[in-house]
Amino acid sequence: MSSWTLPSRRWSVSVLEKRRKVQTMAAMTIKERLLENAALVERTLETLTAREDADFSAVLEAERYSLLAPRAKRIRPTLVLEFCRLLGGSDEAALPFAAAVEMVHTYSLIHDDLPCMDDDDYRRGRPTCHKAHGEATALLAGDGLLTRAFGVAAANKAVSASLVCEAVKALSEAAGSFGMIGGQVMDLAGEKVRLSEETLLKLHRNKTGALISVSALLGCLAAGYGMDSDEAAVAKRYAAGIGLAFQIVDDVLDATSDPETTGKTTGSDAERGKTTFLTYYTPEEALAFAERVTAEAKEAVASLPGAQILLDLADYLTRRKY
Repeated sequence: MSSWTLPSRRWSVSVLEKRRKVQTMAAMTIKERLLENAALVERTLETLTAREDADFSAVLEAERYSLLAPRAKRIRPTLVLEFCRLLGGSDEAALPFAAAVEMVHTYSLIHDDLPCMDDDDYRRGRPTCHKAHGEATALLAGDGLLTRAFGVAAANKAVSASLVCEAVKALSEAAGSFGMIGGQVMDLAGEKVRLSEETLLKLHRNKTGALISVSALLGCLAAGYGMDSDEAAVAKRYAAGIGLAFQIVDDVLDATSDPETTGKTTGSDAERGKTTFLTYYTPEEALAFAERVTAEAKEAVASLPGAQILLDLADYLTRRKY
C-alpha cells in the first residue's frame, strides 16, 4: 500500500498554526492523549444530556448511566477529534460529531447486551444497562441515544450545512442495515452455523468497522473535507485497518482475559458458540494478524505531517489489555 501525501495546495497561516499545535500535543503519551480526549468528550456529553424532566427520568437516567460510564474508552470520538485536528480543523467543529458517534456507539452496546442479543451482564466496569434499569427501559434508552445523536450532529454550527448533511448521511449509513445493524444480524447467524472466514471479515467490517470508519470520516468533514476528498480516502484506509485489528483483539480478550481487566463480560462468545477469529486462529496467530492489519493502517497515514498520534493509537489498540 503506497504512502499518501497531502494534495498540493497553499496552506493558510491559521491552518499551519493548528497543525503545529497538533504536533505539540502529540508529545503526550497515547494514554495521556486518550484521557484528555475522553474528558473533553465527556464534558460535552454531560452538557448535551443535562436536560431534566421528571416524567422522563427513568429513560434519561438509563441513557446517562451507559453514556457516561467511567471506563468508556472513547476511541470513536477520539478518531473524530484527531482527524479534524490533523487537517487543521477545530475542536468546536469536531465535538458535536464526536458526541453523536459516541451516542450511536453506546446505543449499540445497550442493545447488544440485551438478553435477545448477547445477554451480557457487565459493561464498562458496571452492570449492563438492562441489569441496572430493566430490559424495557434499556431498550428505550438505546433508542433515545440513537435518535438524539442525529439531532446533535445536525445542530453543528461550526461546519457548513452541506458538510453537516454529509455527516448525518454517513453516520446513518454506518449505523444502519448495510453497516452496524447488518453486522449484528450476521453475528447472530454466527451462533447457529460456522461462518466462513470471508463472511466473518464482512461481519466485522460492518458490526465494528463501520462506526470506526465513519468516526475518522466525520473528523475529515469537521475539518472541511468532503467524503470524496483524498483526505477522506486516507481516513477510510486507516480506519479499516484499526477497526479490523480492534475486533481481532476483542475476540482474543474475550477468550483469554477476565471481567475485572476488560470491564465487561468475558467468555460469552465461546458459551454461545459464536464464530470468531479464534475459530480460525490460535490467540497468538490472531494477534499476529492484528499486527499485520495495523501495519497497513499505519502505512496509510505514515507520510502525513503530524500523524504520530494516529500511529501511536493504532499500536495502542492492537496491544491493549481491555
